[in-house]
Amino acid sequence: MRKTPYQQLMAFQHDTEALAQVAGRLGWDQETMMPEGAARQRSEELAAMEAVLHARRTDARIGEWLAAIDDGKLDAVGQANMRHIRRGFRRNSLVPADLAKALARLTSLSQRLWAQARAAEDFASFAPTLAEIVSLKREEAAALAEGGDLYDALLDDYEPGARAADLQAMFSALRPRLVTLREKALNARHQPVALEMEFSEATQMLLARDLARSFGYDFKRGRLDKAVHPFSSGSGTDVRITTRTNLHDPFNCIYSTIHETGHACYEQGINPDFALTPLGQGVSMGVHESQSRIYENQLGRGRAFCGYLYGEMTSAFGDIGLPDSEAFYETVNRVVPGYIRTEADEVQYNLHIMLRFDLERAMIEGKLEVSALEEAWNSRFEADFGLAVDKPSNGVLQDVHWAVGLFGYFPTYSLGNVYAGCLNKAMRAALPELDAELAAGNTGPATGWLRENVQQYGGLYTPQDVITKACGAAPTEAPLLDYLEAKFSDIYRL
Repeated sequence: MRKTPYQQLMAFQHDTEALAQVAGRLGWDQETMMPEGAARQRSEELAAMEAVLHARRTDARIGEWLAAIDDGKLDAVGQANMRHIRRGFRRNSLVPADLAKALARLTSLSQRLWAQARAAEDFASFAPTLAEIVSLKREEAAALAEGGDLYDALLDDYEPGARAADLQAMFSALRPRLVTLREKALNARHQPVALEMEFSEATQMLLARDLARSFGYDFKRGRLDKAVHPFSSGSGTDVRITTRTNLHDPFNCIYSTIHETGHACYEQGINPDFALTPLGQGVSMGVHESQSRIYENQLGRGRAFCGYLYGEMTSAFGDIGLPDSEAFYETVNRVVPGYIRTEADEVQYNLHIMLRFDLERAMIEGKLEVSALEEAWNSRFEADFGLAVDKPSNGVLQDVHWAVGLFGYFPTYSLGNVYAGCLNKAMRAALPELDAELAAGNTGPATGWLRENVQQYGGLYTPQDVITKACGAAPTEAPLLDYLEAKFSDIYRL
């Protein structure tokens, strides 16, 4: 029996999605297992894969199939598939194949150059490579924008439908209350204490594995490794996470692991019928970040789960210098000046994102040259945080995102925090006994609610729609800000 145009298109898409997973696995290996000397060859391998993928994503037959399909005759799943495929075909067709291949080659090679520059505290050695990446991304943005806003064109890759002007309005709503709360916390009479001992890195990794499992991560469909910059990779039955360790800061490992577990559980929780289709992965980075941030913060840094985690920490490391679980909860949530975004407390985290949003937007718009980026970063950071940046690894070289071409990605972290605030409010209304379960180390009710209301749908709904359906109202900044003010006013006795 001859297949319908829709069936032919979906069979073709299945293989494209499978090849994209293979390319993703090459990227995972590059960050975890690949020998140092293989970097240049890997860049060629990834460039070749990108050439194959770009050719498939722009294949003329897709246009023919799309023209032959009446979306109105498809069910909801079919219509959602078509929404993704039509959008992807249009966007991919706008980007020249040579440009897509050049970006894949350069961003693969640049990851190792970034890591070397970061280790050497030498931004100048990496600046020429970054300038080349920015040039190619501006070229890509111009192709995608078709005369519109360049930054919006890139942002749309990570949060379909989002616009920089709307994000700027969100940041304008967040900043005043966050800055006020930060100042109150930093100047409060009561200050939580810091950890002051060494924590075996091998033991940290054992605890990290236990925590990932306790939050629902399925190790039969994934694995946990170490990387310079923690990340999650893959979808369906192969979803991998990474973390990092610090001898003096076990929270870096613990909360990086819980964060990446949130990403991974989203992918593992998607309806398996969607595997290797456009619906078989998270619908946007903002929704993805809502999962990682709610796992890490509202659940993992909450008072209830911290009570359980205090017991796990003392069992693993012995006396950690904190008398009880309440002191531990306060230490986990200390508001302190710091350079590193991934280690920032909940109050200051979005301020780190605002800095990156403004700088990368200026670079894409041609208002900031890469040669002036380090100075611009340091000046802005001191103005926003009151700290003079002491070295590039604490400043412009701390994140890998720009090195791999992820311009437009950073603001989705804050969007994810906003979504997480909304989801937390709705989840707690639905699960009034949640804290009692978390105090016992049982995250099942929370992760089950998130799987049922967000994760299972994958790409079935638009980003805004999936959050609105889960929460019963369109997302706003208010629940996040109210949660932060209540939590930190309590901790700091404001």
